[in-house]
Amino acid sequence: MKILHTMLRVGNMQRSIDFYTKVMGMKLLTTTERPDQGYTLVFLGYEEDPKGAVLELTYNHGVESYEMGTAYGHIAIAVPDAAAACASVRAAGGTVSRDAGPVKGGATVIAFVVDPDGYKIELIEQR
Repeated sequence: MKILHTMLRVGNMQRSIDFYTKVMGMKLLTTTERPDQGYTLVFLGYEEDPKGAVLELTYNHGVESYEMGTAYGHIAIAVPDAAAACASVRAAGGTVSRDAGPVKGGATVIAFVVDPDGYKIELIEQR
């Protein structure tokens, strides 16, 4: 078994595609329109032919926002330099909610950014 994807419900598909492609550097892999069923799906990832997990965005037509709830934590993405990734996110208009620095009680360098719908994304430095 392996993890295939994580699905997030979004309130504005184009805004989310722009964030994940232009700010986070992902590639748009596939788009599926289901007008009769009232939803649109988009898959994004870092490879054209992903062998690892990808991100699925689901837009339910007419639903502009969702409550986060208390169970959701974050998505984690490996980066070679967390501080540089934060600078890149800011330069592209994204929001950094925690600057790069060591995790509490450890040495691993992490940072957090927030997508347009409020989902947290952890950047974990892996050189």
